[in-house]
Amino acid sequence: MTSTWQRTSAQINTDDFESDGRYDVVVVGAGLTGLTTAVLLSRARLQVAVIEAQTVGAGTTGHSTAKLSLLQGGTLQQIRRRQSIPALRAYVEANREGQSWLLRYLEENSVQVEHQDAYTFALRRASLPRLRAEAAASGEAGVMVEELPGGQVPLPFEVAGALRLPEQAQLDPMRVLGLLAEELRSRGGKIFEHTRMLKAGQGAPIRVQTPTGNLYADQLVLATGTPVLDRGGHFARLEPNRSYALAYRVRDGAQAPEGMFLAIDSAGYSIRTARDMTGPLLLVGGHGHRVGRGDPAAAERELDRWARDQLPVTERTDSWSAQDYRAAGALPIVGTMPGSGGQIHVATGFNKWGMTNAVAAALRLSSDILGGNLPWARQLSSGNRSPGAWLDAASMNATVARLLLTDWARMLAAPTNPQQTRDRPGVHRQGRQVVAENPQDPDACRLSGVCTHLGGILQWNAAQNTWDCPLHGSRFSAQGRRLEGPATRDLKRL
Repeated sequence: MTSTWQRTSAQINTDDFESDGRYDVVVVGAGLTGLTTAVLLSRARLQVAVIEAQTVGAGTTGHSTAKLSLLQGGTLQQIRRRQSIPALRAYVEANREGQSWLLRYLEENSVQVEHQDAYTFALRRASLPRLRAEAAASGEAGVMVEELPGGQVPLPFEVAGALRLPEQAQLDPMRVLGLLAEELRSRGGKIFEHTRMLKAGQGAPIRVQTPTGNLYADQLVLATGTPVLDRGGHFARLEPNRSYALAYRVRDGAQAPEGMFLAIDSAGYSIRTARDMTGPLLLVGGHGHRVGRGDPAAAERELDRWARDQLPVTERTDSWSAQDYRAAGALPIVGTMPGSGGQIHVATGFNKWGMTNAVAAALRLSSDILGGNLPWARQLSSGNRSPGAWLDAASMNATVARLLLTDWARMLAAPTNPQQTRDRPGVHRQGRQVVAENPQDPDACRLSGVCTHLGGILQWNAAQNTWDCPLHGSRFSAQGRRLEGPATRDLKRL
């Protein structure tokens, strides 16, 4: 599941792991949040190390559609329903500052950015009320969008209407990570790939444990999509979702739609242009769902069918998926982890808009560590504690409890070792054990079918060949290796 950006990316140089290294700050996660935070801190002459369980950009950043936009589908109305107008405006101000910082950074490094108008469109007339609600929330937030009738939207298929925000931007996220990694290392920072954090101690300095040795730091930043320490209970305030993206060649003689497009309807279709060494591409996304629920393979097939029916595309070049988290209250959760004595910092809950939110989070995290003061950051922290956020968190946890109970009840009521598990991948019961087994893969093994985080029953993801937990989004390879989410341990081999 390699994205277009990963397929076309130049090599990003990193460092050999140095056990027992002592740093001012250790950053966990080499995506846009982690590397931007590390660069900002290194500019202040702090000694910084970044550790990454896989490779630079292997997570959400490298699988993003990489739209740098303040028009974000239905995001602003989600926030407005749960938050005050000051919190809504603080969110936009943070995103605007993140967008401006990244555009300046790319200009300073002579990287061309493709400026495009951003559109949020409604496929059906039934979705027009949501479009109008987003226009109203945008106006309250100070984002001046233009409302368009369907006939004025530059798409090759019929739509009911749209919002337009001029002069937004789209980019190659791996190119950005390469620049950040190069600057960090030029300032003495270190990047250690294939180095997963297992535990982090308390006290000064913090001991960061990895499979290959320990690191020590005065401050620790968790920039891993969802924090991999449960101390702050962040997993209970996050909803994990997966979405899908496909890249295609543009049909000879056809004109690709000019702009960045996102449907406000339930399928959430996303469209943007890109290029590789061969020529222009069209990127199409959508059909997202909660992790561990839905059918990833069917979602990808339906997305491919829609793209070929509606857009001027031919050969499919790439397909991938990404994992994102929506935070309770619809605002990102960024700041100091409770109970850490101000030493551990987190950033999560970007809700599919990581290009602007990741940089905004990095600005805030570096400001907190260096003793700065960002007014919009204080307002967002208040929003994370608002009644709307707590009610949303209660609803999220009720859903998790229901999934946990129903999945375990179904598993306990199922027959032991059913016939169909011998033919296709799945989770089944063998006596007292819950077994995850893939008989179609000769390299796979029999694993525990229970998530190592909080005991959810895993689901087989045929599109990515992974075991996914529907509770909090932990994912494991076919061989049981932990890939992402709040789990820190691999699946037990049986």
